[in-house]
Amino acid sequence: MLTAQFMALLDVFIVNVAVPTIGSDLHASGAGLQLVVAGYSIAYAVLLITGARLGDLLGHRRMYLTGLVLFTAASLACGLAQGTGELIAFRVVQGAGSAVMIPQVLSLIQRNFAGEARARALGAYAAVLATGAAAGQVLGGILVSADLFGAGWRPVFLVNVPVGAVLLAVGARVLPRDTAGEPERRRGLDLPGLVLLAAAVSLFTVPLVLGQEEDWPLWSWLSLAASVLLFALFCGYESRLARRGGAPLIAPRVLRHPGIGLAVLRIMAVMAVNGGFLFVLTLHVQGGLGYSALRAGLTFAPTAVVFGLVGLTWRSWPASWQRALIPAGFVIAAASVAGVGWTLRDGGDGGVLLYVAFTGVGTGLALGFSPTLTKALATVRPEDAADASGLLATVTQLGQLIGVAAFGTLFLNRLESLGASGAYTSADALLACMYALAVAATLGAVSGLVLRRR
Repeated sequence: MLTAQFMALLDVFIVNVAVPTIGSDLHASGAGLQLVVAGYSIAYAVLLITGARLGDLLGHRRMYLTGLVLFTAASLACGLAQGTGELIAFRVVQGAGSAVMIPQVLSLIQRNFAGEARARALGAYAAVLATGAAAGQVLGGILVSADLFGAGWRPVFLVNVPVGAVLLAVGARVLPRDTAGEPERRRGLDLPGLVLLAAAVSLFTVPLVLGQEEDWPLWSWLSLAASVLLFALFCGYESRLARRGGAPLIAPRVLRHPGIGLAVLRIMAVMAVNGGFLFVLTLHVQGGLGYSALRAGLTFAPTAVVFGLVGLTWRSWPASWQRALIPAGFVIAAASVAGVGWTLRDGGDGGVLLYVAFTGVGTGLALGFSPTLTKALATVRPEDAADASGLLATVTQLGQLIGVAAFGTLFLNRLESLGASGAYTSADALLACMYALAVAATLGAVSGLVLRRR
């Protein structure tokens, strides 16, 4: 299950370092390339909660395998695409396959593990969930630079095909069978809620993804305002449906579960910092420092490795540390991202100090994310597993999008205001972004402590 989770998350980021090659090969416009990257994320974010509910209705094993088939087939189609329009369309289908598959991973963990085993499984899940971001850029750089069989960018998609085929064969044999007749399966699909939520998320994510490319036109601001209105309508409709004894898309008791509200806030914060950090650093090392796709990808390896190690081992650390791990993680992340900006401020490669800062970023983000997710979900009831998994997976994706949009815009606007190009100018823009990311990480720690007291 976690291998498929990792593979789907790779595809959110693996395309980033392949974009220049894709643009050259397919003669794609800037907006077209933006949609190649964003089409996957938009479909993924919009359909995650629906994918979770479909697992409740039709069986988590069945929907996991269905999503895996759709994702694998779409990956093959992306790798064979002959034009920008085809690639964008297949990326949307690929994102839809992920949205069907990914929520089932958490639901299957919730339903098939208990006690200490569940906590360990959730720790591994959390480590995989956020490590995929950095690892995607590393693997993307390796595959593009390798130019396997002269295929250029295509292996970043085709690599999913053999992995997906193996997972389908293994999953069909080892995944636990769905139990027929479970009461929660009869709740039905909240179609009006689905339409409202899908519209709200779409209106929110599309301008975040395309706003910078289009210089933030009026439609992008109107779209964001409309998304707020639709989110409010969605919440009101879901509350009324629950009071009438219906089956809302997200059960209100999940939102009232102890720790879920705080987990939503912290996961949104840590993933926004993660997404913004990876995005602006990619722009700097490839655009400002002129790194190749391979070198740019490998730049993120220390962060990914440390994130995974900390995410898998934090539970074995001394008990006296456990309460302070999450706020300490935000503080470490804040200091480390500021350190990355400071070491690169003169337009150089940062030397050894840069890798010390990368280690701190991986440690801080892991401590902000993994314990938050594990502790919030460790006590969620099995019947609420689908709703909780869809909610937190959606928050994770929206956090990434917000980070990329907000901090990417800050970086690009800073470059434009400086009116020059080169490593030093790019480093100046990067420093401003890293300080802003440090502030965001600090706010994540402080607001989390305030909300917990309240």
